Amino acid sequence: MSEQDALGERESMDVDVVIVGAGPAGLAAAIRLKQIAADKGEEISVVVLEKGSEVGAHILSGAVIDPIALDQLLPEWREEDTPIKTEVKADHFLVLGPAGSIRLPNLFMPKLMNNHGNYIVSLGNVCRWLAEKAEGLGVEIYPGFAAAEILYDDQGRVVGVATGDMGIGRDGKPNAMFTRGMELRGKYVLIGEGARGSLAKQLIEKFDLDQDSDFAKFGIGIKELWQVDPEKHKEGLVQHSFGWPLDGKTGGGSFLYHLEDNQVAVGFVLHLNYENPWLSPFDEFQRFKTHPAIRDTFEGGKRISYGARAITEGGYQSVPKLSFPGGLIMGCSAGFVNVPRIKGSHNAMLSGMLAAEEVMSAIGRGEDNAELTSYDDAWKASPIGKDLKTVRNVKPLWSKFGTVAGIALGGLDMWTNELFGFSFFGTLKHGKADADTLKPAKDCKKIDYPKPDGAISFDKLSSVFLSNTNHEEDQPIHLKVKDETLQKLSEHDVYAGPSNRYCPAGVYEWIEEGEDAPKFQINSQNCVHCKTCDIKDPNRNITWTVPEGAGGPNYPNM
Repeated sequence: MSEQDALGERESMDVDVVIVGAGPAGLAAAIRLKQIAADKGEEISVVVLEKGSEVGAHILSGAVIDPIALDQLLPEWREEDTPIKTEVKADHFLVLGPAGSIRLPNLFMPKLMNNHGNYIVSLGNVCRWLAEKAEGLGVEIYPGFAAAEILYDDQGRVVGVATGDMGIGRDGKPNAMFTRGMELRGKYVLIGEGARGSLAKQLIEKFDLDQDSDFAKFGIGIKELWQVDPEKHKEGLVQHSFGWPLDGKTGGGSFLYHLEDNQVAVGFVLHLNYENPWLSPFDEFQRFKTHPAIRDTFEGGKRISYGARAITEGGYQSVPKLSFPGGLIMGCSAGFVNVPRIKGSHNAMLSGMLAAEEVMSAIGRGEDNAELTSYDDAWKASPIGKDLKTVRNVKPLWSKFGTVAGIALGGLDMWTNELFGFSFFGTLKHGKADADTLKPAKDCKKIDYPKPDGAISFDKLSSVFLSNTNHEEDQPIHLKVKDETLQKLSEHDVYAGPSNRYCPAGVYEWIEEGEDAPKFQINSQNCVHCKTCDIKDPNRNITWTVPEGAGGPNYPNM
């Protein structure tokens, strides 16, 4: 008898469509499914699983949203009371040096970089509003249930997912709180877990969906929300910058978004193809806020939220095949982020709507658990494809030529693509996966970061506290290290333990004192589910899996 069988039989629920993830893609798909069914006078059962304690609890984004998808999905939204209130009024682009800054004229920017007509939002609150819309149409949303396993039939088709068991102790055995997971079976399964989703990762590997695409590429985005002095608040201002504190070879940038109610969202995005293992994205972000062009906004203010997450950055050439027998991949799980615009929610919603349309067509034809390959053509022919194809060379040019030359060439490439529909460069490759870019520590300069001042810059643990992160302590560690010996011989001995630095939540530590030193310690309770470890470990030795449902951060307004 297997361990799973020994735990007892799972209850099962049959529906038409199972959606994993109550983000923009999943909720847009759910709403569109119900809309199409209503137009046809039909009934369709739709269930959305969300691993966060509530819808929006795990949602973190800048965010400035392009309303193109909302206008199609819910054209009446502008007449309603929504969390989409702050229209962009000013758009600034800064180049930062160690002591000063230069503002780039907006005239030099390609039209696609213009944010006028877009809105500054809390994407978590937008998702909460979308969830209300979905539930009003009859969608069932189950927060606090993490989809942990994919279910297949005898033909190898995906027929559903199973939620994780609750009440498994650290020793792997059921405790007094044990509850068996549940199977949700459907005619189709739609995956919208966000960047580096654990089920999407398994599906891509099982069905070899990335055999014809370039390497998946990622960044880490770290964000804080501040209440600032009203005199320093400029509602509707969008400010992007690049340069200091990063060197010319390390890709990344930052943003300040002035929302309503004297709130400012500040974020830092660092490309995960960096080379120096001594680099700490978190500390680079804290240092960035001390720049003279940035610091003044936050002096006298109060930091009220913190969070981090991985961002897909591969773009057009890195999007894998998204259809598999029995379902589709959507949103950030698919890789639909436009890197130079730092936007993905509009494409996520558009992809969810496309997925819904493909599924409804298949169900109408009487095809259950089929492989809907037309979806792969549909997204390329849609505004998603145009959006991503226009900027497809920006990231590889930046990576190859560095910040100054790379951004200049990327800007030229966006202009030619936008105006004439062609590129001098064709479609460039990314070169290598992010896990393969670190150099040995001995070949790199150690970085000494300044101590946080507790007013503008902060440490990791006080930051994680603001993310409201919580996990049941007595549960198996959801961060799986395949080979502990390899972790010591390579991650520690060769690369000087970069996991301690690339993790923005203090999850990983190398204990250098005591009998077992050096000892690799995992503080899994701190995990904010950013999944950077699953991407950046130089040996691909760490795998992020879902913990018990409702675990992780609880972002109120990110």
